[in-house]
Amino acid sequence: MVKLGVNVDHVATVREARKTNEPDPVAAAIAAELAGADGIVCHLRGDRRHIQDRDLRLLRDVVRSHLNMEMAATEEMVGIALDVKPNMVTLVPERREEVTTEGGLDVQQNYDRLAEVIPRLQDGNIVVSIFIDPHVDQLKVGAKLRADYVEIHTGLYAEAKDAEEELAELEKIRDCAAIAAKLGFGVSAGHGLTYQNVRLIADITEVEELNIGHTIVARALMTGMEGAVREMIRVIR
Repeated sequence: MVKLGVNVDHVATVREARKTNEPDPVAAAIAAELAGADGIVCHLRGDRRHIQDRDLRLLRDVVRSHLNMEMAATEEMVGIALDVKPNMVTLVPERREEVTTEGGLDVQQNYDRLAEVIPRLQDGNIVVSIFIDPHVDQLKVGAKLRADYVEIHTGLYAEAKDAEEELAELEKIRDCAAIAAKLGFGVSAGHGLTYQNVRLIADITEVEELNIGHTIVARALMTGMEGAVREMIRVIR
């Protein structure tokens, strides 16, 4: 049964719009778990545009399911991860000018840095996932790096302009998931998934977990976090 990881970044985005103390992403995470979420995801960015260091530490204290920290492979973030000890780290690309993560991590281009960072995190008893576009060459390099999981970037599928383009992107994700599993990776997927487009991704046999944030937070503004999470669980299962 596919699991749901709820990303609470954009609860913090609303808070940071006023630089106040509400809404609280930690409270949102607790509500998501109460509604049945299998994990909580947060991205501590270098510019701290939404999740703050205090949020991450409080999440580590209160999350009872599974805490997945998204981060760039910088020395600052590696140090924080080794101190806080999330259950999993997902290594992602990061550019200060982007609105949200724009694509998968190029593991070929960043091989040397990742070859240093991944074992350090694993030696700290942290499971390491790499966020990649659905390309076989990226998988093969990821296998050499001995990452534990891959998270397949579903953004191009989510942004497809018509049914033909959507199907083509879906096939790439399906093929990537199958090959990733054969290479020994755990497989998750995420980015841009909504209540309307998630079913076909949830049906991919090899995908163990879907990491979804923006659409759940958007629904939560209207129905509350628990209701929004329960509805997503109903859709994917």
